[in-house]
Amino acid sequence: MSENSQFRFPGATGVGSMPGGDAREAAKTVTGTFEDFPFLPELPARGPGADMIGRTAGMLVELYARVEPSGWRIGDRPGQDTKRARSWLGEDLDALEEFTQGYVGDLKVQAVGPWTLAAALELKNGEAALSDPGACRDLAGSLAEGLRLHLAEVRRRIPGARLVLQLDEPSLIAVLRGQVRTASGYRTHRAADRQAVEATLRDVIAVHGDGPVIVHSCAPDVPFALLRRAGAAAVSFDFSLLTERDDDTIGEAVEAGTRLFAGVVSGTQGPLSDPAGSVMGVRTLWRRLGLHPGLLTAAVTVTPACGLAGASPTYARQALAHCVRAARSLADDPE
Repeated sequence: MSENSQFRFPGATGVGSMPGGDAREAAKTVTGTFEDFPFLPELPARGPGADMIGRTAGMLVELYARVEPSGWRIGDRPGQDTKRARSWLGEDLDALEEFTQGYVGDLKVQAVGPWTLAAALELKNGEAALSDPGACRDLAGSLAEGLRLHLAEVRRRIPGARLVLQLDEPSLIAVLRGQVRTASGYRTHRAADRQAVEATLRDVIAVHGDGPVIVHSCAPDVPFALLRRAGAAAVSFDFSLLTERDDDTIGEAVEAGTRLFAGVVSGTQGPLSDPAGSVMGVRTLWRRLGLHPGLLTAAVTVTPACGLAGASPTYARQALAHCVRAARSLADDPE
């Protein structure tokens, strides 16, 4: 087992985004639903700066971004968009702090990882930062310092929490495969060097010191082995996108002590099955891999498949509560 096996996570949590724009209501929902593993909600419906890219851009140190018609672009100085992003993050932290008075336990915070950020943020020429290796290095360094400050602020506000950092990397697979389009849309940026990708992730993950870091990607073909080597204690993914060709990689990850944050509950409107049915695929995977059923609760945390920003507030509450019940079902009957 790797050093990651020292981390023990509770059975269920959310991914990050929630519907609506009421920070207090979102914080009340997540802390009330996940009594032992709440997270800092993100509310992208509020507009630019509350979206995942803008929120993380607001955390950067000595790098700033502003909204252009084509998306977020790196600029020379903090403007209104940076101030708005930081203000909303402060509002979200205020709300979470209010509902975690005296809390002791795991608490998850999310930020966009360095490669999705490099694919999304534009340089002055309109091309993605991904096109310039030097810009990628600067961006990763700025992000690392920003995350260090962010984590320190959350610790100050909620001193009893063991912080879990989640890096959202939905574009990571596209970066590795050379599928990120150029500004013209006619070409794609060349595939990033896998060793450089791994090294950069390792440097950003190291910011959290001895704390656990999750990497989340709801795209197909998540590179479990690369993320494990980079130091991720857990990988969060859309369980429905797994195929049997992922079996060996998943089995190696579990045996190495990597926690699986299995997204088994739909992030959009839809009927919810019974809790046991939601985790039936996880049990089937376990049998297929020949893993001991007793390992399930030590290796799997149940989550929605992705963020809940596109769901109704009612469905979002139901989906999060369903994750808790599904995790309980898995613990009560792992076979």
